[in-house]
Amino acid sequence: MKRLGFTTSLIHSDRLGKPEHGSLHKPIHTSIAYGYEKAEDLAAVFQSRKKGYAYARQSNPTVAALEEKVTTLEQGVGTICFGTGMAALGALFLSFLRQGDHIVSSRFLFGNTASQLNTLAQIGVSASFVDATDVRHIEAALRPETRLVLVETIANPATQVADLRRIGELCRQRGLLYVVDNTLTSAYLFLPKDSHATFSVNSLSKYFGGHGDALGGSVTDLGTFDWSKYPNLYDLYKGPDPKQWALLQLRKKGLRDFGGTLAPEAAHILSVGSETLALRMDRCCSNAQKLAELLATHPKVAKVHYPGLPAHPQHKLASSLFTRPGALLSFELKDAAETFPVLDRLKLGILSSNLGDSRTLLIPVAQTIFWEIGPERRREMGIAESLVRVSVGIEDAEDLLSDFSQALA
Repeated sequence: MKRLGFTTSLIHSDRLGKPEHGSLHKPIHTSIAYGYEKAEDLAAVFQSRKKGYAYARQSNPTVAALEEKVTTLEQGVGTICFGTGMAALGALFLSFLRQGDHIVSSRFLFGNTASQLNTLAQIGVSASFVDATDVRHIEAALRPETRLVLVETIANPATQVADLRRIGELCRQRGLLYVVDNTLTSAYLFLPKDSHATFSVNSLSKYFGGHGDALGGSVTDLGTFDWSKYPNLYDLYKGPDPKQWALLQLRKKGLRDFGGTLAPEAAHILSVGSETLALRMDRCCSNAQKLAELLATHPKVAKVHYPGLPAHPQHKLASSLFTRPGALLSFELKDAAETFPVLDRLKLGILSSNLGDSRTLLIPVAQTIFWEIGPERRREMGIAESLVRVSVGIEDAEDLLSDFSQALA
């Protein structure tokens, strides 16, 4: 059978797995423990010699169905899901890095991710933060002890676009793990595998689930890395198939040992929500383009950050990488004192810290999600004190544009 299309794969994934009683969705399995008739079968599952479920902190049938769905979309070898996107990233770092190792990261990182890397520094894993829009900055920061390069496809909130393909080629040549956070694009707009990424990471809470009603995260091994040459793997997890070594170590050391488990109820909600991913992304991106164009020509707006605008520094790069330029934008007003009053006048745009929802959400960045890092670090990241982030939803475009126009009037 030929490879199914993106949406066809999503909506038929559970059914083709033949769930119980002809159900069209994988049922929600709430059991924590699983029984076996033979002790040898239970032992084989614990030793990873046989597929099965031992304890729900490590695996669950409902979560496993979601993992298969993500793997299919990302065209990877396998996926492990976690309770949040931050749990997924933290588990990845703790599974594959050791004391004395070094990370090179984009400096335009999501605030909590940057905070997590700063926490890792306290236990002996250092990080260098550079401008990832040009591979030369990544290369200049590499050290003999560098093990991993981390970038996001589109930065939150100022929308810088990483030099994804050339960074991937550099990592391939140097034998480095290449981690791409695909949250803002999703597998619908971009496949990290095409840029030689080792892992694709997603906050499933965002565009994948799409309705702001469940937390979740995922790490997908894309099958591009030769794990026989990576020094930080434990012999215990080196089974007969080298392509499974990293996934087994991540499940054991990252998920089992630190317990960032995705609940089956949340897995079900995210799985059902994902069925409309392509439809929602098309609408969100279309609305974002129209809103960005409106803001860019408005006399009260000083600057708009959106890869779909020709004036964006990485507009050509984004056009070559992504199917569409995403649904996140940010803007600055000429009169910074007007920022809060404008936000307060919006009727449809919701003041909220989330993104990737079906509704349009806004937040003043410097005073909220990037407040903790301080003004100097914000300047380094290109975050103005008046910057407003907009996660554009699926509302009717005319209503959305009218709402922003009246708020700015």
